[in-house]
Amino acid sequence: MAPPQAKAAAKPAAAPAGGVAKPKVGKSRNYDLGNGVVRFSKTRMFHKKAKYRFVGKKNPKPEKPKKPSVAVKQIGGEKNGGTRTVLLHRRKSFYPTQDKITKKPHHKTFSKHIRRTRPTLTPGTVCILLAGRHAGKRVVLVGVLPSGLLLVTGPFAFNSCPLRRIPQRYVIGTSTKIDLGDFKLPENLNDEYFKKNKKSAKRSVKRKQGEDIFASKKEKYVPSEQRKSDQKLVDDAVVKAIGKRADKKVLRGYLKSSFGLRSSQYPHRMRF
Repeated sequence: MAPPQAKAAAKPAAAPAGGVAKPKVGKSRNYDLGNGVVRFSKTRMFHKKAKYRFVGKKNPKPEKPKKPSVAVKQIGGEKNGGTRTVLLHRRKSFYPTQDKITKKPHHKTFSKHIRRTRPTLTPGTVCILLAGRHAGKRVVLVGVLPSGLLLVTGPFAFNSCPLRRIPQRYVIGTSTKIDLGDFKLPENLNDEYFKKNKKSAKRSVKRKQGEDIFASKKEKYVPSEQRKSDQKLVDDAVVKAIGKRADKKVLRGYLKSSFGLRSSQYPHRMRF
């Protein structure tokens, strides 16, 4: 039997052309399995790396000497004190007289707010108004506008409540729902549609028209023909949906009556 031959020693790795060998980077023991899931947990890796050996041990960090900011220089002259303290880093030779104007991005923050409506407030829900001119009336919710305000209607023939915007905090949503079917609000019924025209009340407009700028006259609101046609369009859809219900007579009387509390009645104990 031939004697075993000694293995040849491994040749040292040749240095790169630059003359400096790159440090060898080790591969991590843990790896990603996909979707952010790793092979080993934190506890498993704690034992694999034997980190328990270093628990409670602190390596004292050497204190770095502070770099001097000034230097003391010797100067001549008997009456000059002999030394001068000089800053190592020169200060600015001048300072701006005004602050720099930083350009800020222009954006409409209010329009980018996320509007969240209560899940009970869906189109067709019968609601009770708690504030405003029509407080106490029972109305029908027909939609939610982009600003987060609720769009409600009486209908007008039942309780004289027209198409109106109201915040959801001033509304109680009841469990009574009216199926509006495939009814969709007209596109022109948005927040711009319900804004009041305040230009006519300005003094500059009154001055041009030759009116007394100090005269305070309350202008009576007169709905336009467009507002009347839109009111009729929405109310017809709501009244038609109410007419399909078996309890239409009871529901009509419910919408025509107003909400109120008597003695020993507490709204937080009621089920609407």
